[in-house]
Amino acid sequence: MDKTIISVAVVGSGPTKDMNPAVPYTPKEIAEAAIECHKAGAAITHIHVRDPETGIVCSRFELFKEVVDRIRQACDIAINLTTSGGNIKGENIIEERLEPVMLKPEICSLDIGSVNFGTRVFMNPPEWGVAAAKRMREHRVKPEIEVFDAGHIRQARYMIAEGLFEDPPFIQLCMGPGWGIEATPENLIFMKSLLPPDAIWSALGVGKAQLPMITMAFLMGGHIRVGFEDNIYLRRGVLLKSNAQMVDLAASIVEKLQGEIATPDDAREMLGLTHPVG
Repeated sequence: MDKTIISVAVVGSGPTKDMNPAVPYTPKEIAEAAIECHKAGAAITHIHVRDPETGIVCSRFELFKEVVDRIRQACDIAINLTTSGGNIKGENIIEERLEPVMLKPEICSLDIGSVNFGTRVFMNPPEWGVAAAKRMREHRVKPEIEVFDAGHIRQARYMIAEGLFEDPPFIQLCMGPGWGIEATPENLIFMKSLLPPDAIWSALGVGKAQLPMITMAFLMGGHIRVGFEDNIYLRRGVLLKSNAQMVDLAASIVEKLQGEIATPDDAREMLGLTHPVG
């Protein structure tokens, strides 16, 4: 069995300090969370940014830059910047969503297909996916193709066949967010069965589904994602003290099941990543 890549999404756009005081807001807090997770065994960190004063999700380029600079000065964890841009309005949404690519992280998320999140629609029209894939390829940034339902995998396979992604494609199975596919064992098996045979894949589970989904993904030969973006609880009624606490638990599960944790350089080799730019 190959080594297992642990990704950690340290903040996302949903959790707040009112929900869990350990949720990071400032670039310093976000970077420190990622660095702690690197020490606990994470090979990749997935980064969103927040307004440092209010904690409201934002996409300000200077905040992404500060987080990236702080992480790169401290450790070699691979950086995955979000391009979700759910807060962005106006006429140049695609261009603004793609601003983080200019920081040349090793990975950027690329959401395929729209999905309902609570009372809002997470819009990812076809022209977005094509534009994002081309821009990331131009800047040698690896897309992490995020899919929330079976049809999204179908769209991803079409884009792969069109030559929009370099091999190997990297696909994140997002199990349980919003009104996407429900996080059940049967659904994870189904989603995995739809993937291209050469894809490198990872899975996440939202809320109480986090541990079952990552454990099952590991047993099925996939990689795993944890972090406050997906879950802020250690167990029912018990808040996580940090993102690193969940990374440590995930690493312990892999090791107890006779697996081996991938280092950032292992992840770079498996995914064909370029090394970070100083």
